[in-house]
Amino acid sequence: MAKEGENEVVSDLIGFLNASPTAFHAVDESKKRLKNAGFEQVSEREDWNLQAGNKYFFTRNHSTIVAFAIGKKYVAGNGFHIIGAHTDSPCLKLKPVSKVAKGGYLEVGVQTYGGGLWHTWFDRDLTVAGRMILRDGKGGYLHRLLRIQEPIMRIPTLAIHLNREVNDGFKVNKHTHLVPVLATSIKAELNKGAHENGPIVDNKKHHSVLLQLLATEAGCQPDDICDFELQACDTQPSIVSGAMKEFVFSGRLDNLCMSFCSLKALIDATSSEGSLEDETGVRMVALFDHEEVGSDSAQGAGSPAMLDSLSRITTCFSPNSKVAVLRLLEKAIQRSFLVSADMAHALHPNYMDKHEENHQPKLHGGLVIKTNANQRYATNAVTSFIFREIAGKHNLPVQDFVVRNDMPCGSTIGPILASGMGIRTVDVGAPQLSMHSIREMCAVDDVKHSYLHFKAYFEEFTHLDAKITVDL
Repeated sequence: MAKEGENEVVSDLIGFLNASPTAFHAVDESKKRLKNAGFEQVSEREDWNLQAGNKYFFTRNHSTIVAFAIGKKYVAGNGFHIIGAHTDSPCLKLKPVSKVAKGGYLEVGVQTYGGGLWHTWFDRDLTVAGRMILRDGKGGYLHRLLRIQEPIMRIPTLAIHLNREVNDGFKVNKHTHLVPVLATSIKAELNKGAHENGPIVDNKKHHSVLLQLLATEAGCQPDDICDFELQACDTQPSIVSGAMKEFVFSGRLDNLCMSFCSLKALIDATSSEGSLEDETGVRMVALFDHEEVGSDSAQGAGSPAMLDSLSRITTCFSPNSKVAVLRLLEKAIQRSFLVSADMAHALHPNYMDKHEENHQPKLHGGLVIKTNANQRYATNAVTSFIFREIAGKHNLPVQDFVVRNDMPCGSTIGPILASGMGIRTVDVGAPQLSMHSIREMCAVDDVKHSYLHFKAYFEEFTHLDAKITVDL
């Protein structure tokens, strides 16, 4: 039976997706939701004064966010119940010098980020979004998120008349073909000096017309822009669609869908009166940047961000020496559990041979437990059992995925955190199609399944884990 509020989960996801064109915006939207739910922001630059029964979060680089709720009965050395996901998706990021002029066109130089299906970026209405560093007019500098709503550029395909073999195989040259067109040179030249805010100052790194668009959106002058970190974005909004309204069509489902479901699960599992009353552990969500490029950054899953979080929380509740705190942290990690949540590959009806015959995740079939003997996923029998047991108790469907032996296997933040911290980990994800396309799809039902599964995990893991004996 549908639980109260279940029907609102998908529309809530659509709102989250449409508010999050970049990792920076996803973190900003997460902050708003956490604050509305009573979570207090803390800073890694300051000391923490945490209290049992309270809820907190911090951001790193404004592209990674960690939120946690401390059980009323928590003591140093108790476990952490974590869901980890990531905020980034494959995209085209503007180069430090983006100014490109060819054949009478003004173009924008971009870098490929991650392993995108780059042919899907052609003939889409694109804009830019990200963050800027601005002068504040008082000798200081501001960090400002930015998004131009209307389409301002496009990557046009070559007409079939000029490439008759294109339908036999469209091979994208990522350097020469993936350059968005911003304007024509003649039009931009005619508009110089005619702008309502006065003449547009020429810039050696970026087209003046682009800088003026950014300045207008930010409500500043082009000269106030010190630097920026922007990416190309599709302007088509996320929607619920399909003949039966059973699908979500959107960009960045990998992995904002899992980020949203885990965040909403944490908020809802800690919002009711008494929800943390009997909790002995810490419920946590960690949404990392840079998973799509290996996680090796100051704010990626390969950084100390997760371990720093666990260490600082443990220290806040321990008056003992550093050596004693270290021992408590080691004990806490062995009592902890990580759900690595990253979208999974649903069976594609037009490419059925790409799946192993006994492991074909279906849309509507629930969360997929991913297993790989070579540890590209961190799942084992114990961690898989725990996640299945929670599903069974709530009549939630669950599926299995193993890649074919003759195909390479992708990976997630799961093995990175499992090997770096020694934490028990299960790799899971909602099934989807068109992964890494500019426009992906998943099932409405699986959004609900994921949210309910994650929420049940937060609420019940402590009691379930107490019944499991392994290393004795």
